[in-house]
Amino acid sequence: MRFAISIPQHVPDGTFNPAALRAHMRRAEELDFDGAWTSEQTLGSAPTLGPIEVLSFAAACTERIRLGCAVFVATQHNPVQLAKSISSLDQLSLGRVDVGLGIGAKRQMFTAFDVEASTVVARFNEGLKLMRALWADDRVTFPGRFWQLDNAAMEPKPFQRPGPPVWFGGSHPAALRRAVAHADGFIGAGSSTTATFIKQVETLREALTDVGREPGTLRIAKRVYVTVDDDPERARSRTAAALHDIYGQYGATDLTAVAVFGTPQTVVAGLQQIAVAGAEMIVLNPMFDDTEQMERLAADVLPHLR
Repeated sequence: MRFAISIPQHVPDGTFNPAALRAHMRRAEELDFDGAWTSEQTLGSAPTLGPIEVLSFAAACTERIRLGCAVFVATQHNPVQLAKSISSLDQLSLGRVDVGLGIGAKRQMFTAFDVEASTVVARFNEGLKLMRALWADDRVTFPGRFWQLDNAAMEPKPFQRPGPPVWFGGSHPAALRRAVAHADGFIGAGSSTTATFIKQVETLREALTDVGREPGTLRIAKRVYVTVDDDPERARSRTAAALHDIYGQYGATDLTAVAVFGTPQTVVAGLQQIAVAGAEMIVLNPMFDDTEQMERLAADVLPHLR
């Protein structure tokens, strides 16, 4: 069982503290977390720093911990530019990058990125194919529907060859089948419940059987919003408020069902359910007091799970 921690990204204007984030990342590595992950929100009212920039900062503060994003909304990026940014990050971190990719929710404002909503699946598939070609091939000729290259080169390649591991996010059965067909791993969203994740893993395993792919070749993970507090009611109320700050702009009400919160014993039991369901890695995402919560998780929860 592997555990990763989320990297604090919510920074209201003028409040970023470089020393605090540097100390947080170094402490995450000292506590032996396997990875540290960001998410991506380009448009939205939550003050969220960009993942490439945060991961670059984190790479400079650490030496061992793997660094990932769950997920880049790939349909909002030019794949050539995204491939270059990820390749550069992989070089700067000496091969510690994991790449999460997703199509994006229907609520995404695709018109801001000059993208027709009806083409997002086709753009996603073509963009991934192009990114992998740029990472692996010395010269790329690509007669695509959306992007065309003629004998193009992109250097340097990623430190990891033929490219960093690619994880897919998503919840629709078609997204799960895409993960089985094209990804190195699948990562369940923090906004999905454990019950939903259990069903997703069942779908993934059925799809693996259907295409004759060995189950062990697709890694499975889940992001989990988590709060450790000796006062269960305080844990519930603070978790509810934090989730509302993130998702309230989309009309969501009480989302506490997606989180694992409460006493250390309660959190251990909740995370055990996710592990039993099939997650080989859990990305722990504290909702507030990031460093304090990370310390509690390391001291009071993870020793009972590893």
